[in-house]
Amino acid sequence: MATTADIRNGLCINHNGEPWKIESFQHVKPGKGPAFVRTKIRNLNTGRLLDNTFTSGFKIDIIRIENRKYQFLYFEGNDCHLMNNDDYEQIMLAKDFIDNVQFLKEGENVEVLFHADEGMPLSATLPSHVELEIAHTEPGMKGNTATNTFKPATTETGASINVPLFINEGDKIKIDTEKGSYIERVKQ
Repeated sequence: MATTADIRNGLCINHNGEPWKIESFQHVKPGKGPAFVRTKIRNLNTGRLLDNTFTSGFKIDIIRIENRKYQFLYFEGNDCHLMNNDDYEQIMLAKDFIDNVQFLKEGENVEVLFHADEGMPLSATLPSHVELEIAHTEPGMKGNTATNTFKPATTETGASINVPLFINEGDKIKIDTEKGSYIERVKQ
């Protein structure tokens, strides 16, 4: 069994019977009293972020996890069908299980985090950037590249995003999936 001395960012632990991921930590050694570790941990089942304090030397239960690459195939109702890139095994996950699912298009790779001992998926994330085509927006105007003004647009996946005024329908753009924001126009 590990102790608080083994805590690091990204470590997955079993805490109160649920899987948690350590987002950040800080060892604190006050002038008076025992040392402790202040942490921010994220519940891998619900996504809830929690501030937690462990006393120094506290025993923690580390969970073995695996990252596997899956390719998105299609939506069926409220589920996403994914295929493992290595052995072609297919799994089905709920849409709300995947962060920023509105930017997911067919053929896109998704990283799925699995509990290694139980073989159960814990979370799924898209790549940090995706390239999508604009399906609908107001016509662009030539020369509107100097201002920092945005207009609403709809992507090929149906996601709504704000884009600069010079973007037209049919243009491909790069999107930051974490923030859901426009990065740049992709040269074709």
